[in-house]
Amino acid sequence: MSLPIRVTVWGEYRHEKTNPKVAALYPEGMHETIAASLRGHGDLSVRTAVLDDPEHGLGGTVLEETDVLIWWGHKAHAEVKDEVVRKVQQRVLAGMGLIVLHSGHYAKIFKTLMGTTCSLKWREANDKERLWNLAPSHPITQGLGEYFEIASEEMYGEPFGIPTPDELIFVSWFSGGEVFRSGATWQRGHGRVFYFRPGHETYPTYHQKEVQLVILNAVRWARATVNIPDTCPNSPALEKLPVDEQAAERSTQGHR
Repeated sequence: MSLPIRVTVWGEYRHEKTNPKVAALYPEGMHETIAASLRGHGDLSVRTAVLDDPEHGLGGTVLEETDVLIWWGHKAHAEVKDEVVRKVQQRVLAGMGLIVLHSGHYAKIFKTLMGTTCSLKWREANDKERLWNLAPSHPITQGLGEYFEIASEEMYGEPFGIPTPDELIFVSWFSGGEVFRSGATWQRGHGRVFYFRPGHETYPTYHQKEVQLVILNAVRWARATVNIPDTCPNSPALEKLPVDEQAAERSTQGHR
């Protein structure tokens, strides 16, 4: 029997404490709503972490014990410590999967991995969002139809300052007329990255079954299959090399 996929759901957990509308929708926090939708599946082991935890909840062995990290951030991107961002980046490059949700497009970790602005245009005005499934054979879209709709959401519009995706999974259309690349994947080192657009805090998006299914499918797709930390070793030759007398002399004198 295979081991469960170890998932860490990370969230700021700030809006829920200060905005009554958000607190009513997500009384335990958006991170807990997302985690609860995943915990019913026997192939997953799920934990949560939040910004105000020591080391943002990602210290100790947490990252080493995470196969897929789900990230939601918004108002406090700047408060995420650069040291933690570097550790997450290293784990992704070594093989950990990363799923970035909604306003996480501006998270330090996403911008670091993308190497671009990750900017976009936005409008919070109860737009209907229709997400078109561009890759019906992809693991992330299994169980979905040609499209699904979210009755009310914040609009994100192009241009979206991301590098060209390895795979474009979803494109959204909004009732205000805009379109947006709302589901995309990249390979970074040995790790898989998926960005998924829906999830503004003042809407019940993470209670919607289609959104929960996309996240579940993405976790299974992005799961770590290797853990290969970056190294830069001095490597001995596999075959016998001719002696370079000058090089041998330099090696006895050390580097200058």
